[in-house]
Formats: sequence, structure tokens, C-alpha cells
Amino acid sequence: MGTQTTGARDTSHVSRVRASVGDRVVGRERELDLVLAAVAAGRDILLEGPPGTSKSTILRAIAEEWGIPFVLVEGNADLTPAKLLGGHDPARVLREGYRDENFVDGPLVRAMREGGFLYIEEFNRAPDDTLNTLLTAMAERQVAIPRRGTITAESTFRIIGSMNPYDNVGTTRLSTSVHDRFNRLVVGYQDAEAERRILALRTGMGPGGASDLSAALASALISDSVALTRATREREDTRQGSSVRGAIDLTLVAAQLLALHGIDTPGEGRVTAEDNARRRYADTLLDAAMVALSGRIHVDEAAGTTPERVLQEIWEDHFILQPAAAEPG
Repeated sequence: MGTQTTGARDTSHVSRVRASVGDRVVGRERELDLVLAAVAAGRDILLEGPPGTSKSTILRAIAEEWGIPFVLVEGNADLTPAKLLGGHDPARVLREGYRDENFVDGPLVRAMREGGFLYIEEFNRAPDDTLNTLLTAMAERQVAIPRRGTITAESTFRIIGSMNPYDNVGTTRLSTSVHDRFNRLVVGYQDAEAERRILALRTGMGPGGASDLSAALASALISDSVALTRATREREDTRQGSSVRGAIDLTLVAAQLLALHGIDTPGEGRVTAEDNARRRYADTLLDAAMVALSGRIHVDEAAGTTPERVLQEIWEDHFILQPAAAEPG
């Protein structure tokens, strides 16, 4: 069985990459260190966690700093070994016969040739025979292709898979042989402060950003969007809540609605039936949440509820029952 010791990076190089990438990944210092250590050591790694937890962001940043390709593949039932490896162009084969120059690289072969990261999202949705093809590439760092010969990987080639542990529809249980060849890291959600920093960065509503909102309104909007989104993950009637991507969309949609309705203040205190600034601001966030979050919430079928009802209850908890939680900051 082959080893994967080639391509390990020296400590000073890894430290430089860590310093550069660390500035671009919010609230992921530990995960960044672990992923970087694994790939720098020549290992392949499987990342387990819900969507929107910065898995691909970390890997893209590392690949960019290393100056190697980042080859993204969506794992699904249609990902056959032939699609992964590539094949000869049929039209050119008819004219020229089987020649090296008319072979079209699949993502696996491209990543091996160019020494890149092959990143397979939804890894556990790929068929068993496709995963077996990957196992050969992982164990031997080469694959044999009929009429093409053996492709040997460059030293920086890595296979990195990701999977959502909360989604069982259309997935397969990975075999012991697959697990045995991967390092594994569980990636959870960032804490609330990190998510607020992500929103400030991604929406342009942080200090020095390009937002037209006042500082007070932007701060309140970011804080409330994070709180509402995080609450979707904590309920017993949801199988999976929204990631920080939902909070980003909620913030951006709400900002447009606030401007459209001429609302320039978040108001203060508990939301009541009275038509005032606080009520108008809170109602706008509820409308935006229905657009930005309802499709990202997966309710428990046994709970007998809907995403819209879940969001209504979260909104009531945040703005009416627990008004202190709705204070900016």
C-alpha cells in the first residue's frame, strides 16, 4: 500500500500560509490549523458539518495561497468513475484514433496532474464504485486508465470530501475502507460573535463598509439577523436550521426593505400592537426572514408545523417575549 508522505510542507511555509489565510477566515482558527496541518502533512481529509460552516472557504484559501488548483465536484448518483477520470473525445477518436492529446481529463485526473485539491461536496452521495476509484488514487497516488496509461499525482494533490451529517436523504453509509484512508474533522457553526463579524464583512455593513444604513441601524440589523437565524438551529421541531448564509441574505433583503419603506431606526424595547418605529422595523425583519430563511429550514415531519410558523414563533420570542435579546450589540 502506498504512502502519502511526499509533498509535506516545511514549517515556515505552513506558518506563512496560516498567517495569510487566517485574515480571510472568520472564527475558524482551530479548524484552519487542523485542516492546514493535515494537508501539509500529505493527508486526505473528510470534513463533516452542515452547509455554510466555511469548509470550502478554508480550502479555497489554502489552495490559493499554495498556488494550486481547487477542483470542485458535486457528489451525486451520476458521478461515475468515467466522469471522475475523464475519457477520450469520441469525435476525435473517430478521426484520429485513441491518442493522448484527445483525452479529456476528468476532475480527478486534472487534480492529480496539476497537484490540486479535489474537493468533493456531498461525498457520501457518490456511488460505491466511484468511491473505490478514489481509494486507489488515495492509496497509490496514481490511477490506471485504459488506452491512456498510468497517471501519477503531483506531490500537492489531495482528496478532500465534505458531508452533511444531518442529511440522510439519498446518502450512503461510508465503508470502513473509506474511513480508514481519511483524516476526519467535524466542523460546527461559529459562535454568535463570529457570525456577526461575518455579516459585517459580507454585507458591507461593518465599520468602513459601503452601506447606506446608519451605524445604529446596521448594528441592530446584523445582531437581530444573527439571533433569528441561530434560533432556527435550536428548536426541537427543526431537523436542520439555517446557516450563516441565511443570516447574510436576511440582512441584505431586510436592508432593502427598510430603505424601501423609509425606516431609518430600529426603535427600542418590546414590540407591541402600537404602530411605531419598533413595530415597523420588527415587521420588516419578519417579512425578510420569510424570504431568506423559510427555504433553509427543514422541519421535523412529526412536529406538524411549517417553516413559516417556526419563523413566526422565533420572531415573537425575540421581539415580544424576550425584548432584551433584541437589543443591538
